[in-house]
Order: sequence, then C-alpha cells, then structure tokens
Amino acid sequence: VQLQACGGGLVQPGGSLRLSCAASGSISRINVMGWYRQAPGNQRELVAAITNGGTTNYADSVKGRFTISRDNAKNTVYLQMNSLKPEDTAVYYCNLLNVRSERYWGQGTQVTVSS
Repeated sequence: VQLQACGGGLVQPGGSLRLSCAASGSISRINVMGWYRQAPGNQRELVAAITNGGTTNYADSVKGRFTISRDNAKNTVYLQMNSLKPEDTAVYYCNLLNVRSERYWGQGTQVTVSS
C-alpha cells in the first residue's frame, strides 16, 4: 500500500488549506484513514480519522475548524483546515489502518501557519 499526500504549504493565521491523500495498492474495503501531525520536538499526534463507513474522530484542538472526508471510490482522504493557527504548524502525515491492523504512512507534507 502506498499513500501519496499533497496540499501543504504556507498560510497566514486564520487562513485555510486542504490536504489530500490517495492510497493505492492492496487495500481492504474495511479500513480507517486519517491524518496525524508532528511538530518539532513533539510526538506525532492524531488530528482526525474516518472509517470507510464515514464515522469520524477529531482531536479536541481541531474540532470545529478541521473537517475530514473521504472518497471510497478513489481511496482518497481529505482534510479541510480552516481558521488555522500558528500552533497547527507541523508535518502532516496521512495514515491507513486496514482490517488486519496493518498501518501505512504517507510521506508527510509541511503545513506552516505564520504571518
């Protein structure tokens, strides 16, 4: 399984970005796709996740600002990030957890929120 993420960049506080991540390869129909992030000096943390059935889970720090969605036909997950704050600055990684509890990671995309 390969995950290809894109959409990061530099944005001012209060701005928006949309990340996308396409999965390819042998993917079980039942899976969870999500986004994690890691800032310098911090551990990698869950941002948001979504099951193939559409159930979502968000970190408290992003609730009401970020929205995760997916297109099962395209094996693609999206993260719409609004009202971005400097503390959202991190490398964002997409992730896929399949029915066999195997976890796969994308290459990471940098999001920088700065004026």
